Amino acid sequence: MGALKKLRVLDFTQMMTGPMATMMLGDFGADVIKVEAPEGDPFRASGEVTLGGDGVFFLSMNRNGVVLDLKTEHGRDMVKALAAEADVLVENFRPGLAEKLGLGYETLQALNPRLIYCSITGFGRDGQDRDRPALDQVVQAESGLMQITGTAQSGPLKTGFPFSDLVTALLATTGILNAVIARHESGVGQRVDLSMLDASIFSIAPRDVYYAATGKTPPRTGNEHWDIVPNNTYATRDGREVMVISINDKFWAILARALGLAEMSTDPLFATKAARLKNRHVLDERLAAAFRTRTLAEWESSLREAGAIYGAVRTWDEVFHDPRVAGKLVHTIDHPAAGPLAVLKNPLQFSATPTAIRRPPPQLGEHTESVLANPSAAWVPR
Repeated sequence: MGALKKLRVLDFTQMMTGPMATMMLGDFGADVIKVEAPEGDPFRASGEVTLGGDGVFFLSMNRNGVVLDLKTEHGRDMVKALAAEADVLVENFRPGLAEKLGLGYETLQALNPRLIYCSITGFGRDGQDRDRPALDQVVQAESGLMQITGTAQSGPLKTGFPFSDLVTALLATTGILNAVIARHESGVGQRVDLSMLDASIFSIAPRDVYYAATGKTPPRTGNEHWDIVPNNTYATRDGREVMVISINDKFWAILARALGLAEMSTDPLFATKAARLKNRHVLDERLAAAFRTRTLAEWESSLREAGAIYGAVRTWDEVFHDPRVAGKLVHTIDHPAAGPLAVLKNPLQFSATPTAIRRPPPQLGEHTESVLANPSAAWVPR
């Protein structure tokens, strides 16, 4: 049984950031009720692939739900009844909308002093940008993340996955759990505020200290590193790629020997970090030529045996057919409309309070009638 088995979470979030946070709370054992408008979470229609009428993106990040129309007095009354019994409420409404609906923190906290009220916004609840729409790519741009992603030739690039959405979800979950611990001591809840912009800027560490010390923006170096050489991907004889990193002279010597280039580890052009940085282009050319002489499988064997720091650039077929992934991280759940659905499990491993996926992604309004009939009974585990 999960550690949060007694925690009741009311989820008013949509798209990706909020649902991922509440999904993790649910995997930790919390009883989560996702509240959607009659038209449903917009993420249900997002993406090019659907199963059972819902987008696969939605199906990957949601577990349970009801439909309540917050534009009606009855819908708002139902929310208040649910909030009175809840431990946590998570919302990512446009700033000010919850207050306009009469469902803001002050109102619900007066009904339930133990309530932990987590607000996730794009740019914060105050300031000139508070009402701007915020999606992951926009926040990556505004936060400076895109400024350090890519190469000098490519220009700024977004990451290959929704980084700002996901890092905000992780920090929101951390904040909620911190508030739960604080409530254990004080007996009262509190408001937890987090913006996607702040979360994304926070994630720039440790490059923040570099900027503060030098006044310089770290350059866009692609797979290279501005302060570590070698730190790059190299093509093998069979057209694959391998990532290698030598964080100090010790690991540089290990790599050089594994590549059959032991003499480079003592060559004054490459023996020290300063020398490798100065001569990075010559070093890269020699390593690239060496890697082209053997296949990825051959290099993996040599690099592993030598103790080098390396990683093959895996295809998604390789990742998801790896027994370590297929047997440990992928879980198949039965969905009444989508059928068997393969999703990723929470990767945290607990010896006493294991995580679990207890419910499939919700169909729109799946539990609405039972909640409307008896809000208090909605919290009894189904």
